[in-house]
Amino acid sequence: MITERTGLPLSVGISVVNLHDSQALIPLVKGVPPIRSRRGRRRRRPDKLHADKGYDYPHLRRWLRGRGIKHRIARKGIETAQRLGRHRWTIERTMSWLAGCRRLHRRYERKADHFLAFTSIACTLICYRRLVC
Repeated sequence: MITERTGLPLSVGISVVNLHDSQALIPLVKGVPPIRSRRGRRRRRPDKLHADKGYDYPHLRRWLRGRGIKHRIARKGIETAQRLGRHRWTIERTMSWLAGCRRLHRRYERKADHFLAFTSIACTLICYRRLVC
């Protein structure tokens, strides 16, 4: 899941059971829809990406740099994850919002398409509630 700074989900995806998180980064970033800005053209990519040590791979860093996305990825064995804790709570809060949906908390759906549809509905409700209140 990719969220904006305040925790609204921008891109959601599901994967098979034992897929490493780093393999899902590129499809999730590509799945971010164009965002309308106050001035100029629509933004087609995020400006900055924060990630933990699970995404510390040279090919991912090159890919993000090639797309013009500034990345802040903790390096394995060098940095602690404490500095990313300032930004990590937003994704954790969004995940807890999703866990509040009973159908997603315990996966009742057998088909991946159905589960992705319910996840998308839950994300839509999160955005609606956040924007209305």
